[in-house]
Amino acid sequence: MKIVLAYSGGLDTSVILRWLKETYQADIVAFAADLGQGEELSGLRQKALRTGASKIYIEDLQEEFARDFIFPMFRAGAIYESQYFLGTSIARPLIAKRMVEIARKEKAQAIAHGATGKGNDQVRFELTAAALAPELETIAPWRQERYRDLFPGRAEMIQYCEDHKIPVQATAKKPYSMDRNLLHISYEAGMLEDPWFDAFSPSNKDMFTLSVAPEDAPDKPEYVTLDFVKGDCVAVNGKKLNPLGVMKALNKLGGKHGVGRVDLVENRFVGMKSRGVYETPGGAILHFAHRQIETLTMDREVMHLRDSLVPRYAELVYYGFWFAPERLALQALVEESQKNVAGTVRVKLYKGGLYTAGRKSPVSLYNPSIATMDADPTKAYNQSDATGFIRLNALRLKVQAQVMKK
Repeated sequence: MKIVLAYSGGLDTSVILRWLKETYQADIVAFAADLGQGEELSGLRQKALRTGASKIYIEDLQEEFARDFIFPMFRAGAIYESQYFLGTSIARPLIAKRMVEIARKEKAQAIAHGATGKGNDQVRFELTAAALAPELETIAPWRQERYRDLFPGRAEMIQYCEDHKIPVQATAKKPYSMDRNLLHISYEAGMLEDPWFDAFSPSNKDMFTLSVAPEDAPDKPEYVTLDFVKGDCVAVNGKKLNPLGVMKALNKLGGKHGVGRVDLVENRFVGMKSRGVYETPGGAILHFAHRQIETLTMDREVMHLRDSLVPRYAELVYYGFWFAPERLALQALVEESQKNVAGTVRVKLYKGGLYTAGRKSPVSLYNPSIATMDADPTKAYNQSDATGFIRLNALRLKVQAQVMKK
């Protein structure tokens, strides 16, 4: 049997790699996706082979991640439960997609992952595999009682690594877990499981990686311009960039000014609530600026229709339905809505805050001559017409009031 394993080189996936090899008498092909986690991939190839993998794929998918996953999602304005920029959620379908492709290339019978049975990632990996390769088996060790019996805690996993001479650095439980990619870093577990714990307190400052604390950000604001074409940012401060370049530039700017920190309690797909802390510096700027250019260029009814679908779109991403037909159908509507979303937005960054400092577009629907409080030189709008407009809209309210009075 041959299994393709989503591998990070950490304690969990190192244990799982060896356990799969021994339990299934299988040939393990490890796969690690570089989605912007930086130095975490250092030494991964040697570690995987020493742990028992017959082969390992380490691939830089950052450009595809930005172009085909982050940018389409941001064109939709998607944000889960009004707070979460979906940084982990949007990465999983790309990882699973590539795992499926490698499984087919290697003629593997199964894919495997280290997601727990309590979280969302198990669903995201497996729904993607079901949509793209229903013939593949999926192995989730954490959902097997025999695996949980063997590893009831972290100490047993560390001992297993020592007994099998598996090279891992873990010696004690970290106070939190992290997941990093080009869009964000998430922090969960440990002391964060107490929702009263102040994640942004000065004593917890060292936890954060991508951004400075707002109070430590520069005392002088910085202005950044973003140019948009069809809903996509194509230039930052006048410099043309591809999606990957945009994310890197905005992450640097946002991090410098403490932008994009969020502490939230979210509703997992499996039914429980969980507390997470997130850094999304570049994504926060991009989401904010995109909305500003939309206000100038998007038709009211199109905007309201699209906005009504944002919670649904965000749920589909969060729940793992990226490759589902309903998400693709919604994406088609999004693309139509973005045809004239073009122009430039100027944003002020200051101590964790984002402020609009100007917006302009060659296809702006804002007409100052019509909107003016002074006399309208175009005579496009006659204020007297509003009388009948209000009477028509008030009719049902008057009828309701008369009936209730009786």
